[in-house]
Amino acid sequence: MSRLPPITEAQFQAALQWFNRINEQPGQAEGAAFKRWLLADPAHRAAYEQAQVLWQKSAAPAARLADEEQDALQRYLDAMARPPAGGGWRRVAGLALAACLVLAVGVAGGWHPGYWLQDLQADYRSAGQIRQVTLADQSQVTLDAGSAIAVDFAQGERRVRLLHGAAFFEVTHTGEPFLVEAAGGEVRVLGTQFEVREQGEGAQVTVRSGRVGVSPAQGTVARELTANQQVTYRAGRVGDTLAVDSDNRLAWR
Repeated sequence: MSRLPPITEAQFQAALQWFNRINEQPGQAEGAAFKRWLLADPAHRAAYEQAQVLWQKSAAPAARLADEEQDALQRYLDAMARPPAGGGWRRVAGLALAACLVLAVGVAGGWHPGYWLQDLQADYRSAGQIRQVTLADQSQVTLDAGSAIAVDFAQGERRVRLLHGAAFFEVTHTGEPFLVEAAGGEVRVLGTQFEVREQGEGAQVTVRSGRVGVSPAQGTVARELTANQQVTYRAGRVGDTLAVDSDNRLAWR
């Protein structure tokens, strides 16, 4: 009996994102990109199979739970939404139960059904409206409708992961690095105002004030942006730096 290849958390997260996209009937180009990703590493196929198992385990119970009281389900979901450290994402049974609750609440709350797997990992999410949140360091985040972020303030860093959608950040200066991960890239800042917006397989960064470093992939050289500048990156490559009217581009806030 063959053993499954080891799967990293990053590979599992990528599999969840692909699972969401494939279930939304992607175009021909995105379907081809998915096939390339799937064939690039045996672990990718194993990770995708785990995502499929998670869906199968949760679909039927979710349908039964959809008629339960929304407030009770929300409290239970909040208690389970943060998986324990040290590989908690691997606990498929616990995630499946939480997924049932996400789907049930989503029926009444208007959440995008294609993002429910990612929303399990979110600390903050918005449904059909813009939402403003205050992080533990007093930094302010404005989530565009249909967006979600996960937050990890540990080991001398303030790290935020954009799971989907768009988020505008007003970062408080504490002396600790503030990093935003999105689509495999990273934005690093000490104190500024900027937006990170998911765009297909990449992300777009727009700076309103201050200065940020944009790395299209971890370990790559950062592109520096200042106020009223914007850049888009995908697949480890960063595009040209554009001059923009940031107030106009960020008017959605």
